[in-house]
Amino acid sequence: MQNATSVDLVGGQVLSGTASSPVKRVLAGIIDRIAPGHRVRAAFRAQAGKCDEVGAPFSALLCRVASDRLDPGTKLGALLLGWPSHPGNDALPLRFAGALHALVLGGHAPRLAPLYPPSRMPSADELWKAVLATFDAHGDFIAKTLASPPQTNETGRSAALLGGFLTVAATTGRPLFLSELGASAGLNLFWDRFSYAIGDASWGPADSPVRLAPRWTGALPPVGTPVSVVDRAGCDLNPLMAGDTEDRLRLLSYVWPDQPERLTRLRAALDIAAAEPPELSRADAADWLDARLAAQPDGTAHVIYHTIVWQYLPAPTRQRIAASIAAAGARGGSDRPVAWLRLEADGRSPGAALTLTEWPSGTTRTLARADFHGRWVEWTG
Repeated sequence: MQNATSVDLVGGQVLSGTASSPVKRVLAGIIDRIAPGHRVRAAFRAQAGKCDEVGAPFSALLCRVASDRLDPGTKLGALLLGWPSHPGNDALPLRFAGALHALVLGGHAPRLAPLYPPSRMPSADELWKAVLATFDAHGDFIAKTLASPPQTNETGRSAALLGGFLTVAATTGRPLFLSELGASAGLNLFWDRFSYAIGDASWGPADSPVRLAPRWTGALPPVGTPVSVVDRAGCDLNPLMAGDTEDRLRLLSYVWPDQPERLTRLRAALDIAAAEPPELSRADAADWLDARLAAQPDGTAHVIYHTIVWQYLPAPTRQRIAASIAAAGARGGSDRPVAWLRLEADGRSPGAALTLTEWPSGTTRTLARADFHGRWVEWTG
């Protein structure tokens, strides 16, 4: 909707249009008083549209039914419609869907599980009755899950990252020293253990249990370039362990249940990481990166990278990170080159931008646009 209560889940805006932020806040406050819970319903409707776009019709139905049928007179309705902060910024629909999916995956939702994919699509009535029954049985678990932000580790994004890593290896001729910000369980630290089919080319170990085959358009990155990784590490405010049962369930629960290929790929990537646990630090990204930049060995190319993380970092943290990377790049020269690779939303559609800045030149270029889940890559080099 252009001039009403639309929610942009990427940008986090309450109202669309050209009104200034103070005006939007006033309008949102007025609407809150007139129609309590409107922003929650709008967030669920917007998320349903996003699910439709990525081919998740069951998840879209779940979000639409919640938007339409939440009743402030029930415990579930009061919990969701009374959400104290911005439901779009907080990804409330993802939290709710993830809580239900976790109960299904864990075998604790006998009324709900038979309605989940690959079963036939349920009716809205069937689904909502099962949701209410599941909340009656597991309301405390759902409320606890809602209190924590979702966490995902989408390995499909490595299909786009691969082109960046190959570009850095070709440009520098150096082995790679990898540092991932917002690494979650560190699955994308193992991008070189995955198998890829990109355009007419293949890359990586053919027997890898994780196979990525995005719809690729444009030229290919330098797939013939030899690549070696000398060190890999990541940080996250809440790192997850691939070998931990609860952490695995948490990651799996935030994958849409009607996307079985993502679930299969995630399980395989978790197995890879569990077999050789990555170095993950529970730390502020800027603090951790300062120490990591100082640890780069001579003769290596340091690649700092992140995917759909930047928008969640506070502005002062983003500024520190950018300044630290630029300073390290200037210091390192050609003996210790530095590269900053990121796949992030940039306010444009479709998808996100894969951007690479390389030092010592400090040159920035957009290498590609890619789907948020790695389903397609438009390579521009």
